[in-house]
Amino acid sequence: MKLQNPKLLTLDVAIAERDKLRSGGKSLVLTNGVFDLLHTGHLYYLKQARALGEALYVAINADESVRAIKGPTRPIQSEVERAYALGALWFVSGIVVFNTPRLDAEIRALEPDVYCKAGDYTLETLDPTERGALQDVEAKIEFLPFLEGFSTTNLIAKIKAAGKI
Repeated sequence: MKLQNPKLLTLDVAIAERDKLRSGGKSLVLTNGVFDLLHTGHLYYLKQARALGEALYVAINADESVRAIKGPTRPIQSEVERAYALGALWFVSGIVVFNTPRLDAEIRALEPDVYCKAGDYTLETLDPTERGALQDVEAKIEFLPFLEGFSTTNLIAKIKAAGKI
């Protein structure tokens, strides 16, 4: 079964949609991450990010990229499944899968007005190439409060523990 997800965009389509937003005077918020096993912390963060503009695009790491970052047992869900879950959220306007280790090309292409990361990041811990791209497009960088106690790693541990009961 093929999952229909009108919010899953190629980069070219996302750029065209971005241009429509800009010509309509609307702002774009961009964030990125793995978003494996969507949980309360993700929802809290994404809803706050969306409040910073008229549209929210979420760039998600491709499966191969997730394995490189998180190890061979991740992602739990494929990029298509993760994008489908994100696409079901009213506050997510579009999803782009990126296959490179860094998001600098997508940042330059989409030219977001605002770029968000969770509060476990700082300006100093942002990747320098991504930070440079954000500065080049004059995006405002926002660090949103991190909701303590919610992470995919913790959720996986809880699931594994529940299976042993």
